[in-house]
Amino acid sequence: MNALAGAPRLAVVEVTAHRPDQPAYHAKVQTLVGRVLSDARQGGWQVSRHAAADVTLAALLEATADADGIVIVGGEDLAPHFYGGQGGYEGETRHYPAADEGQIAVVRRALAEQTPLLGICRGLQVINVALGGTVDQHIGDGGIHRNAFVPIEQVLATHAVTLHDDSRLAGIHGGSTILVESAHHQAVARVGVGLVPAAVAPDGIIEALEHVSAPIIGVQWHPEAPGAAAHHLPLLLQALGEQVAAESVAA
Repeated sequence: MNALAGAPRLAVVEVTAHRPDQPAYHAKVQTLVGRVLSDARQGGWQVSRHAAADVTLAALLEATADADGIVIVGGEDLAPHFYGGQGGYEGETRHYPAADEGQIAVVRRALAEQTPLLGICRGLQVINVALGGTVDQHIGDGGIHRNAFVPIEQVLATHAVTLHDDSRLAGIHGGSTILVESAHHQAVARVGVGLVPAAVAPDGIIEALEHVSAPIIGVQWHPEAPGAAAHHLPLLLQALGEQVAAESVAA
């Protein structure tokens, strides 16, 4: 792909553009989102950025309606009522219900319209919840999935994930095991309708989901992290672009 006019349009949907009470966390999120934006542009996408909590549901859907592909990036926990859960759990973060509602609606429309979509970390949880799945609200602080009780700059942990042999992710990465960077305290519990696990961590936690028929993939790790393998995010964005091209031909 190239960046000329007529290149595919990618909508990157984040939680919010404003976290004045959490400057360190917000700065970390901006670094991660910035990597998605820059790698997408280098890959030839026309990129737009949308903060789901900062606009109405209707405005978010209108702003992303002409996107050829979508990336839902990381952020805070989803509000529990979206998956039938209760608040007050260990490690609970601030919630942005408007962002949850908007991103869930974006996923459901992408499924209905067969729009290629990639979810990263929280984005995986949004995909799962949008399709009827649930969330393990706190997987503990002593595992491999994040460095707990450290400054936000050090929270990302490195660990292996095993990609299922028949998954699209295995084809994208050209192998069955990769090292990833993650920073999550929640995980997939019940898998949503139409989704199948595509990767698993050594402790058995689901690390990726794929839709059985729609071009939708979610990964629990952060391919956009500074310490992640440099080729992981470009590979995922390239695969998204290939799905866009395939959907265009099919149409």
